[in-house]
Amino acid sequence: MTFDSDYEASPFEFVADQVKLFEETDGAAGNELQGKPVIILHTIGRKTGKVRKTPLMRVTDGDNYLVVASMGGAPKHPVWYLNLVDHPDVRLQDGPTVHELRARTASPDEKARLWPLATTVWPDYDNYQASTDRDIPLVVLEPR
Repeated sequence: MTFDSDYEASPFEFVADQVKLFEETDGAAGNELQGKPVIILHTIGRKTGKVRKTPLMRVTDGDNYLVVASMGGAPKHPVWYLNLVDHPDVRLQDGPTVHELRARTASPDEKARLWPLATTVWPDYDNYQASTDRDIPLVVLEPR
């Protein structure tokens, strides 16, 4: 399965619309959420094998990207996180630039060090963690 094969848009219309706008403009539009920069994460569906695309907050640590599987503090992990656990090779579009990356969940020590980078971009991550019993994963996306 490659990222250039069968794409299935999100069932959430606002997500599908943002991804479409972002891709149609090479990230010149659809590149923010409440004034904060976003990237588009491409994963392979663990059940369908189809390409899925998700806008997420843009957080970086050197050459790595960080994504937070918060789902607004919901009790379950977001589907995109479950997908990358099963298929850790991902694609990420940041503006017009596309990166081929490998995902891994940060260790507890890494998460403690990296979490402030994420909350600098999106302070509500702290509120999301406080509102759930689930340990919200922080994912490190490293160049392959």
